[in-house]
Amino acid sequence: MSESLNLELQNVDSMRIRYDDQDIELPVVEGTEGERGIDISSLRQQTGLVTLDEGFVNTGSTRSAITFLDGEQGILRYRGYAIEDLAANCDFIEVAYLLMYGELPSADKLSVFRCGIRDHTMIHEDMRSFYNGFPRDAHPMAILSSVVGALSTFYQDSMDLNDPKQVEISMYRLLAKLPTIAAYSYKKSMGQPFMYPNNQLDYCENFLHMMFATPANEYCVDPDFAEALNLLLIVHADHEQNCSTSTVRMVGSSNANLFASISAGIGALWGPLHGGANEACVNMLEQIAADGGNVKKYVDMAKDKKNGFRLMGFGHRVYKNFDPRAKIIRTCCDKLLKKLNLDDPLFEVAQELQDVALKDDYFIERKLYPNVDFYSGVIYRAIGIPVQMFTVLFAIGRLPGWLAHWMEMHANPATRINRPRQICTGQQLREVIPVEKR
Repeated sequence: MSESLNLELQNVDSMRIRYDDQDIELPVVEGTEGERGIDISSLRQQTGLVTLDEGFVNTGSTRSAITFLDGEQGILRYRGYAIEDLAANCDFIEVAYLLMYGELPSADKLSVFRCGIRDHTMIHEDMRSFYNGFPRDAHPMAILSSVVGALSTFYQDSMDLNDPKQVEISMYRLLAKLPTIAAYSYKKSMGQPFMYPNNQLDYCENFLHMMFATPANEYCVDPDFAEALNLLLIVHADHEQNCSTSTVRMVGSSNANLFASISAGIGALWGPLHGGANEACVNMLEQIAADGGNVKKYVDMAKDKKNGFRLMGFGHRVYKNFDPRAKIIRTCCDKLLKKLNLDDPLFEVAQELQDVALKDDYFIERKLYPNVDFYSGVIYRAIGIPVQMFTVLFAIGRLPGWLAHWMEMHANPATRINRPRQICTGQQLREVIPVEKR
């Protein structure tokens, strides 16, 4: 009998699979928002088969209570709260607490949380010497990943994964120190002295201060800059099982320490198809501006299937509707540009591209709306953040989500070390021929 596989949805509870002479049922699991999936945990044991899903585009790796995302409807929720509601009513530290602990904090709990972070904003003085070992033109993401990994050598008092207090201290340290590590990487590239954290400032103000202040000149933080940065960190705080979050979970599943897991996530985020997309977007705007700002030329190139040019910052792999995060920061972007009234050709190009995407039938039919990377890159530039630091800011924003997923994974008794299967397409067994006979 030839091998064949038949699938039949029996009811909402199970899926029948018939393979050769076997007839088995696999359970169908349903989430709180009605999404359903087939639990194939026992498939190989019962049939000898594994599933093949290149890129994991149709494979659920875990159950998670942290974030809900509906790409068709343009919905993003953290712990049940709409991203629009959180952005309008909370700051980044409140959202971080929500992601990590499951509920918005009371005033007392929020005060304790803020104090716990402020207690750890400085990095060990010996770590400052690390920066002397990096070339001046080293990418800040390379520095960020390296220094975060090195935290495990300086803070060995909080490495026990089974001690909730040690895990909490490690999380506080990461939330507090990541902006400091990031700002130092920028100062290194500029040849300027490092600025210590100022714990009288809030989270976003402190980062901007460390970035732009010098011993010779105090930096007065523009409240609109701090507000814009706060919004960007909130909309980037989590996004379900994306590449970097899945990396943090996978590395953490081996019981690697929290610092190593986050360092791995930073490396995954660095890719231009992930966190580096906003950097690629601004590079594209610079390319168009340098070519006389001829937006129509590049839009026509993007429409031409034979042309390899691609407009960055439009559409999204998950969202088939307008990116809800883009809606939030678009208003902020318009406000900043109007206030600053900057004579910058990049902003003119960005405005023209936005108008095209919102009005041109080609973009509308394909739902190629400006996404969060498009607007975030423009905002970062308006604030004065250099292009190489864009992905670093993304990492600071995504950190609470990474921490929340790492905690959730370790709290799940069903967690096992992640070990995907494969379908081997290599050579079958063959003998080694002695070198003189090859």
